[in-house]
Amino acid sequence: MSAANVENDASAGDVLLEAENLKIHYPIHGGVFLKRIGEVKAVDGVSFTINAGETLGLVGESGCGKTTVGKGIMRLIEATDGHIWFTRRTGERVDLVPLGRKAMRPIRSEIQMIYQDPYSSLNPRWSVGDIVAEPLTVHFPDMKRKERDEKVAWLLEKVGLTGEQAHRYPHEFSGGQRQRVGIARALSTNPRLVISDEPVSALDVSIQAQVVNLMQELQEEFGLTYLFIAHDLSIVEHISHRIAVMYLGNMVEIGPARDLYDNPVHPYTRALLSAVPLPDPSLKRPDRIVLQGEPPSPLAKPSGCPFRTRCPLAEAACAEEIPVLTEVAPGHHVACPVVLR
Repeated sequence: MSAANVENDASAGDVLLEAENLKIHYPIHGGVFLKRIGEVKAVDGVSFTINAGETLGLVGESGCGKTTVGKGIMRLIEATDGHIWFTRRTGERVDLVPLGRKAMRPIRSEIQMIYQDPYSSLNPRWSVGDIVAEPLTVHFPDMKRKERDEKVAWLLEKVGLTGEQAHRYPHEFSGGQRQRVGIARALSTNPRLVISDEPVSALDVSIQAQVVNLMQELQEEFGLTYLFIAHDLSIVEHISHRIAVMYLGNMVEIGPARDLYDNPVHPYTRALLSAVPLPDPSLKRPDRIVLQGEPPSPLAKPSGCPFRTRCPLAEAACAEEIPVLTEVAPGHHVACPVVLR
């Protein structure tokens, strides 16, 4: 089977996915009658684009809403408001948010996900071959058994395993090998967009680089587009073309990876990057920025800028409204009016 069978026809640079003012709120119920008493604003008006063939890294502290964004795009979680525009292989641009289950099903073959934990994301009762073949069975029911088995073997070889291992079970593989199986499963339907939810965070450090390098090789060979969700900034820098930074459900900065790392503008981005360890102890690192206090609870989100309670530059006006992303350099946007003066 040739690479042409899985190549995507998107032109590099075209917008493949656009999130527009995306909101995902979780209701909170309490009392004797379980009335709605509040909500958690996990994602609170996020907007961004992903171009065909690129990797957008999505970073931020735990609980900032990164994984919720990914699951919202997959429609594993329903959006409260906003739009998710996706350009299908046919060229049709469709809003995923209002689609019903039946209308969403064929689109799922074009958007796949690599999960964080390779230990729990694979069915222990199924062989690896059955796990990789399941999306083919669901989305291509007319595919003959022999053709399906051949594609499963080909996919396993593409991720560094062998076709003979298709009859083995997940418990017979190491963590890195299981994640390779998860990658093979995600690629089985020839997706245009792959959402990677911290795909290496559960792996040994020695294995992380191998998996990231594999993802880059597959992206180059098949023209894949990634949304790479992670909290390890060094890995995100290595794989991403652009990086988006989230804090407490809001986007605070987004721009080209090199530009964002060399010239971070938002105070939160500066604090994050100052905490990244350097592999060479002889290198001089910038002064560590220590943020005061703890991140506010999503149950009681501050008014205005969500970062203002910990921001060293905060002013009274920061409590009035959520700042919007403003372009400070070509393709580099920041949501902080104080630093833009």
